[in-house]
Amino acid sequence: MKEDFLKYQAQTSPYPLAMEVSYAKGSYIYDNNDKKYLDFVAGVSACSLGHQHPKVNQAIKDQLDKYSHVMVYGEYAQHPAVEFCKLLAQNMPEPLNKTYLVNSGTEAAEGALKLARRVTGRSQLISCYNAYHGNTMGSMSVMGFEERKQIFRPLIPDVDFITFNNEEDIQKITTKTAGVILESIQGGAGFIQPENGFLTKIKQRCEKVGALMIIDEIQPGFGRTGKMFGFENYDVVPDIVIMGKGMGGGMPVGAFTAKAEYMDLLSHDPKLGHITTFGGHPVIAAACLATLREITETDLMAQTLEKEKLFRQLLVHPLIKEIRGKGLMLAAMVESPEITNEVIFKCQDKGLILFWLLFEGKAIRITPPLTISEEEIKEGCSILLEALDEVSKKL
Repeated sequence: MKEDFLKYQAQTSPYPLAMEVSYAKGSYIYDNNDKKYLDFVAGVSACSLGHQHPKVNQAIKDQLDKYSHVMVYGEYAQHPAVEFCKLLAQNMPEPLNKTYLVNSGTEAAEGALKLARRVTGRSQLISCYNAYHGNTMGSMSVMGFEERKQIFRPLIPDVDFITFNNEEDIQKITTKTAGVILESIQGGAGFIQPENGFLTKIKQRCEKVGALMIIDEIQPGFGRTGKMFGFENYDVVPDIVIMGKGMGGGMPVGAFTAKAEYMDLLSHDPKLGHITTFGGHPVIAAACLATLREITETDLMAQTLEKEKLFRQLLVHPLIKEIRGKGLMLAAMVESPEITNEVIFKCQDKGLILFWLLFEGKAIRITPPLTISEEEIKEGCSILLEALDEVSKKL
């Protein structure tokens, strides 16, 4: 299978991990040799409830027996999508009450950027250096990492950048600005949290000049930081929220939410201001609904903060300079990308899945399922410390 994978399936890097997956269950993935791997990555923060969660699986099966795709998005009332959007509104601060369902996080970012221009009638978009909001052309235009986008230029015009947590840069937001897009916690940059009320100050500036604040919750969202959304940790309510990854329990999905007055603008002048065929797909929406119910009806979010404490307590090692992030969105920072690479590969050999961050080579990603147990955390941290010891002896 590995040969066919490399021959017939387009790759994203010269050296993919190429594990041959047999099945997955709970916090573990099994290869074709029936070797099990403890998953500290959760599909890059997507598998919020682990693998094959029974409630998510049952919701998918039940919906398959009723109907799958029946009509393009926005024409028919379909129970899973309606119920999901309703429950989501009940778990978001006012006035965030109307949601557009799409197929991925990057598509959600595209929709949010369009909405900011539609609401304000302005063109300028402001993002942050080292930001990542997806990889389609609009999302790439607001990606703050030139090395990854230079070859694809020209991208969309009138995009400018500020530095995350730099208060002086806030003045770059003016009456020409349609929207400011930020991650509530910068992901690819190294799981960097806002400081000194940075997000609140951005929102205040946006309100002053009439720009919209767009918060990207694709990674922090759906309970990963101990709150439903990351921005709730920082005393701010954005104008538009982008989401994806963890909302689908492992299924492909995205969405953007704003107040109804804004969202309704996409339906006229022009009509079909944003359209998608498969957004709100009933089987995907059923998985989202089951995932959201499980997160909101249990104590998983509270557990997330306790599990963070356990990770921080256990992951003490001379090679770990700090643990960044919040909840179960954590990064162990080491001295060099070379150490990161060696540790990740050693851990995979030992049966622990870790991963990289997009732009920060010195970070080891730790984003396990929210359902991971304390015993599994201890097991994984023991493997990670063992790998760090082995690397340390070679330095």
